[in-house]
Amino acid sequence: MSEEVQDLMDMKIAANNDTEEKIETETKKDSSIFDGVRIINVIFFSLLHVAAIYGIYVVLFRAKLATQIWFPIFTTLTSFGVTLGSHRYFAHKSYEVTTPVKIVLLIMQTITGQNSAFTWAREHRLHHKYSDTDADPHNPTRGFFFSHMGWLLTKRHPLVLQKGRTIDVSDLVSDKLIMFQHKYYIPLYVFWGVLVPIMIPIYLWDEKPWISFFTVYCLRYVVILHLTWSVNSVAHLFGNKPYDKKIYPAESAFVSCITLGEGWHNFHHAFPWDYRASEFPAPLNLNTRIIDLLAYFGLVYDRKTASQRVVHGQVKRHGDGTHPIIAEKNIKG
Repeated sequence: MSEEVQDLMDMKIAANNDTEEKIETETKKDSSIFDGVRIINVIFFSLLHVAAIYGIYVVLFRAKLATQIWFPIFTTLTSFGVTLGSHRYFAHKSYEVTTPVKIVLLIMQTITGQNSAFTWAREHRLHHKYSDTDADPHNPTRGFFFSHMGWLLTKRHPLVLQKGRTIDVSDLVSDKLIMFQHKYYIPLYVFWGVLVPIMIPIYLWDEKPWISFFTVYCLRYVVILHLTWSVNSVAHLFGNKPYDKKIYPAESAFVSCITLGEGWHNFHHAFPWDYRASEFPAPLNLNTRIIDLLAYFGLVYDRKTASQRVVHGQVKRHGDGTHPIIAEKNIKG
């Protein structure tokens, strides 16, 4: 990427930061934790969690060794559908991919069971544009439980619906593969997200169907949900804020550990289009390393990054003083 293009992106980020501060002022208001319960969702997630709890017993004491080994492997592979697919590519377009990689990401994203790539990306863009306000679908100012999973169990705030119609998704709408997955999401999910995971242990090593269902579907599904939700809750409420002390998103090593790199959230909200989702090549950022590996083989290109100059400028102007360059300066001073 040329220096001129990089400078234009840096200027755009600085302007976006000012715009988001104005948006926060316009939309933020007091609200109760619950604006109305969505009964169907409460029943669904309750039954799913009961099944997942039973799945823990099944995978530990009833499943075959092959299933016990396959469960964490498949769960990790599924998580890439969220991190590499839903988040860094479809929502932020922080890098570009070849058609084969896009198809694989769409399949992996389908397996996660977290709505279509189009819906996920649209919701996430809304979250970034109106973060920490009532227009944020999982507004962290409404408490830990709400930002973790309560937002799926209650009716949406009117501002979420109102501002959601203003989000630019033209790039997604113009993508035929993304819209194909969106249009046929339910049958695609039934096949890729339900049948395929359940049938793999049954056909490859003769696992019992009910064991496969409770482990590689129910338990795996709930684990992936909570890993994703932890970014909305834990990484928005706990941790230091070296890049912007005025926002809720924080740097969480814990969340980065369990999500393989999505917990460096204060940086991510300051520079949402940076494909690394972190300034440093931290060991807890496997997702970035996978993107770099794909780029090495020419499968990924145009990886967007924030320049060190702009990052350090952001740190000095808006950070909480915990960034290494500030801490080192204070020590020497």
